[in-house]
Amino acid sequence: MKIECENAEFEKDMQDLVNLFYDEEDFPFSVKHTFSLDGNTLTSVIETGSGTDAKESKQTFLLPDTTELLKKSLMKRHFKNHLYEVLCRISKKSLPWGSLTGVRPTKFARDLIERGEVKPHLITEVLVRDYHVSADKAKLVFQILNNQKCIIKNDKLIDLFINIPVCPSRCNYCSFISSEYSKVSNKMEEYLACLLKELEAVKKIIHENSYIVRSIYIGGGTPTILTAEQLERLLSNINYPVSEFTVECGRADTITREKFEVLKKYGVSRICVNPQTFCESTLKRIGRKTTNAQVFEAYKLALEFGFVVNMDIIAGLTGERFGIFKRTISTLLELYPENITVHTLSYKNASQIRGEEVKFEADVVKMVDYAEKTLLENGYQPYYIYRQKHQTAGLENVGYFRDGNVCIFNIDSMEDTSSVIALGAGAISKRVFTTENRIERLPNCKFIEDYISRIDEMIEKKKNFF
Repeated sequence: MKIECENAEFEKDMQDLVNLFYDEEDFPFSVKHTFSLDGNTLTSVIETGSGTDAKESKQTFLLPDTTELLKKSLMKRHFKNHLYEVLCRISKKSLPWGSLTGVRPTKFARDLIERGEVKPHLITEVLVRDYHVSADKAKLVFQILNNQKCIIKNDKLIDLFINIPVCPSRCNYCSFISSEYSKVSNKMEEYLACLLKELEAVKKIIHENSYIVRSIYIGGGTPTILTAEQLERLLSNINYPVSEFTVECGRADTITREKFEVLKKYGVSRICVNPQTFCESTLKRIGRKTTNAQVFEAYKLALEFGFVVNMDIIAGLTGERFGIFKRTISTLLELYPENITVHTLSYKNASQIRGEEVKFEADVVKMVDYAEKTLLENGYQPYYIYRQKHQTAGLENVGYFRDGNVCIFNIDSMEDTSSVIALGAGAISKRVFTTENRIERLPNCKFIEDYISRIDEMIEKKKNFF
């Protein structure tokens, strides 16, 4: 496979789009893109094949008289649409998200609206007509935009994120930088001490800059891998009157009454208990050492404590067919948590699973469609969405809510509408400059050992960053 792009800045988008149509080893030709810009007239030329088999496609676009930054963005859009149309003709297939390759389709749509390029009520039509998005996915974007009523753009508002990148065991689909507890148990006390040190520095940053903490999210990994006493030490050092306080309890085998008592004591309002599937043979296959009985008991306990509960499931887990997924949806609806997140399996290099293991792609499309239809029929609405590379059938992950229980942090982070101060190994802080339409990011060290040894360096960087 050979891909050439005259504009190096467009080459990654070109590669991403081609990858959605073909696996690298199955890619049957080379692609070369050239363009010329004469005033505001852009001519895009895509050549496919090789030698005497080469075919050329040429398209001409008119660009508005605007800033160089926006003009470059429009050039990229036109080029991607052109390439998408060529790949559709060659492969004889289309993609649910058309020429959109980005992680956040709703952010893309929101930007079009806020720049005045599209009227809000026309966004569905524009996504279908101009970007080849399917009618169903364009409708989904419209629904989500309408359900994101909690967005507030204020540079003094921040979300606080704390990362505990440790799990009881590693699932075969996981691509997060997360360690198994057995391998890092001897480092957990030192990690917690460094986390508390970073937290004290962050509290000073918040105070000195007059930031207002809107939401707190403790994620991972599995934060409830910590003991009740360790959770108490962490949470007792966080004291902000937030709109929402989430702790991912993910793995039901880490949940105890004692830990929930600590969470409730320090104002946690929302938790995640993530079954991923209710088929126990699948759970064993993917290396997730949790039983349905443990999930049911954890959920019952969560209701007793009055937490808002999110439950994650995954469409496309190894060996699962549509019937098994359908039963998982049925069980979820019997439990009726406030939030349900439907993920589509993504197979990445960092995970143990590979694309060839996803043998039932058509079933995965049916799963995602069925989940959306059934959840809508039962009182749920979609409120946030994101996509990942190498997702089965080019699909997406969608969060659903009922009775007004959206997760503020999920919306803020996925839509890039609020700054995030992020603590812990692998955490990425983000500054959103709303008036400048600009975002800057600052990552912490990825691994626990590096985080511990370089904690002072990261604190200094954070002070300068914020």
